[in-house]
Amino acid sequence: MGAYILRRILLMVPTIFGIMAISFVIVQFAPGGPVEQVIAQLTGQGGDATERFTGGGSEVSGADEFGSSVEGGGASSRYRGAQGLDPEFIADLERQFGFDKPPLVRFGNMIWDYLRFDFGESYFRDITVIDLILEKMPVSVSLGLWITLISYAISIPLGIRKAVSDGSRFDVWTSGVIIVAYAIPGFLFAILLIVLFAGGSFFDWFPLRGLVSDNWAELSWPERIVDYFWHLTLPLTAMVLSAFATTTLLTKNSFLDEIRKQYVITARAKGLTERQVLYGHVFRNAMLIIIAGFPAAFISAFFTGSLLIETIFSLDGLGLLGFTSVVNRDYPVVFATLYIFSLMGLLVSLLSDLMYTWIDPRIDFESREV
Repeated sequence: MGAYILRRILLMVPTIFGIMAISFVIVQFAPGGPVEQVIAQLTGQGGDATERFTGGGSEVSGADEFGSSVEGGGASSRYRGAQGLDPEFIADLERQFGFDKPPLVRFGNMIWDYLRFDFGESYFRDITVIDLILEKMPVSVSLGLWITLISYAISIPLGIRKAVSDGSRFDVWTSGVIIVAYAIPGFLFAILLIVLFAGGSFFDWFPLRGLVSDNWAELSWPERIVDYFWHLTLPLTAMVLSAFATTTLLTKNSFLDEIRKQYVITARAKGLTERQVLYGHVFRNAMLIIIAGFPAAFISAFFTGSLLIETIFSLDGLGLLGFTSVVNRDYPVVFATLYIFSLMGLLVSLLSDLMYTWIDPRIDFESREV
């Protein structure tokens, strides 16, 4: 097992390198980089992504300095919208963003810094990238953890019941409900919940934005717990609608496969009740694949399912952070989150394999090729 773990860890290095290299190359050809974002803001064509550079404390900031730059010579520039700006001002921007170096040098420096977990600072926010990620993480962790726990709490009992009553009316209509629920987009259901229960057109029972209320610090511990789940109710409902479908069908098929095996027939022949057979013999074997897949299910819910939900319910988490960083071309945040998520995904994949061997010693990855 030690050799298998070592091989998997060594394979993570070229995998992450390839992910970062491909992403870096794609970014080089994407229009509207951070320099162009500042130029657009300066010329009145952009949003407020460049607030850090137009504020009072930046290196090339202040109304006077920007004003004199605009009135500089009309030298040509490779940046869209830079006509009429002082070339020295453009060069200062490039130095601030690190674009005065060749792409290979920038990529090499980025990889070296990331190997030391030095992610630098956000281009447009006066905060380090790691602090920014830690600031947004509680929202995404809350959504990912609770959606995984709730989906498992629904999927496992429902999957067992469907396996026991395979082919019955209950099995048929629940399968129909699961398929329909899986097909409904989570963001569309979220909008429906807002219209119905968050002051849209009918009831005003739940808050529309945030993870906690503004007076959170003034509440007692019981009131904080109630307030926390009060805010999570609608987002979790929107996300859980389709989250339990795959696990339910996987549970059902796993139990059906075990129920048809010879040891179940032997257990029944010994006079054991169906409950004893199901939970004393079948359950332990059928749940191996479900339990071992828990880390991967959590990471999936944590990383992939929250962007639109966070946006709709104004939950300031990692999904929304990643989206706004891409839109604003905040490359340190984009590449740092990509690096961290890729590394965590690979580590969780390894952890899932190790859980298989821990739960079922008969599984031996050591004798297989990676």
